[in-house]
Amino acid sequence: MQRKKSVIAMLLAGGQGSRLYVLTEKMAKPAVHFGGKYRIIDFPLSNCINSGIDTVGVLTQYQPLELNEYIGNGQPWDLDRDFGGVQMLPPYLGSQGGEWYKGTANAIYQNLSFMRRYHPDYVVILSGDHIYKMDYQKMVDYHIEKGADCTIAVLEVSLEEASRFGIMNTRDDNTIYEFEEKPAKPKSTKASMGVYVFTAKKLYDYLAADEADADSANDFGKNVLPAMLAAGEKMVAYPFSSYWKDVGTIASLWEANMDLLGERPAMDLNDPRWKIFFRHHPRPPQAIEAGATIHNSLIAEGCRIEGTVENSVIFPGVHVGKGAIVRDSVLMEDAVLGEGATVDYTIADVGVTIGQGARVGRPRAEAKGIAVLAARVTVQPGADIADDTMTKKEVR
Repeated sequence: MQRKKSVIAMLLAGGQGSRLYVLTEKMAKPAVHFGGKYRIIDFPLSNCINSGIDTVGVLTQYQPLELNEYIGNGQPWDLDRDFGGVQMLPPYLGSQGGEWYKGTANAIYQNLSFMRRYHPDYVVILSGDHIYKMDYQKMVDYHIEKGADCTIAVLEVSLEEASRFGIMNTRDDNTIYEFEEKPAKPKSTKASMGVYVFTAKKLYDYLAADEADADSANDFGKNVLPAMLAAGEKMVAYPFSSYWKDVGTIASLWEANMDLLGERPAMDLNDPRWKIFFRHHPRPPQAIEAGATIHNSLIAEGCRIEGTVENSVIFPGVHVGKGAIVRDSVLMEDAVLGEGATVDYTIADVGVTIGQGARVGRPRAEAKGIAVLAARVTVQPGADIADDTMTKKEVR
């Protein structure tokens, strides 16, 4: 009997994330830390297993080492399977040659053999750089119910934002009659989330045709989807109304972290019905010392807080010294703040050291932008780093 999977997922995780600047100089964007203890890629991987999809190909390219090490055999997400599970898919050299992935469609095309080994009926295409919870099986069921060849998840955005997205113009039954890539004058506000369900055979056919077109940019949004629409294939929009965030910029990454705070956070990370799984590195409990003040913040395990933390996301192993103040900031693993240091409206990457009495950033109400410290940067005692500054070398 032929072993098969009805649905598999292909997760595009090879992006450079250049707009995250120093945070992605040495790692792919999906590996960037988020939310106190997660990586960005934890969200689509968790969505897959929560949706009952246990076969996931992760397509890597830019700086894949840390992402490969983090995902490993997929055990934290219950994706260590004898048949299926998670598999890392970098570009490779075959008997017919090989090349870097040229675009999103070409990346999937180069892995046709991986998809075909599972004989799926449907393929879910995902991006590895979005923060959201979504039941992909419900979207697959919708795709089947509509008899679609391709289904695209859409989110309602404001008219002002619409020009930044691929926009789906639809009929009353959600069938798509026009697709516009970042239109200057959008006709609708249904923005593509970069989540697609394809009937497998249709996907294979259009990927092959796209690869044969020497003029193609080999991109789903620019080439494959318009080609399917022009050929009269049935394409439908799948409405999504829950939280979704593209964390492709410093500002959006900061905003997404802040969205986890407050009495009613935009996304609940503690919902037992839809857990976000991650690779756990055991740490001791938090130590909140006498005299410390914490308000509206996430504090991960292994932290030692002696000063003040307000409206911030604090990752494991962070030490905030006596009299130090952290406001409106994201401090990633093992950051250390000396006594009397002040950090405002800042993202500090892994292993940053901020010396005694140093100042980083400015209060959010007066700052021009977010201060960013690259991994393992040292800010010497008494130094001052202005707002809207990106630093990757020692500061004296």
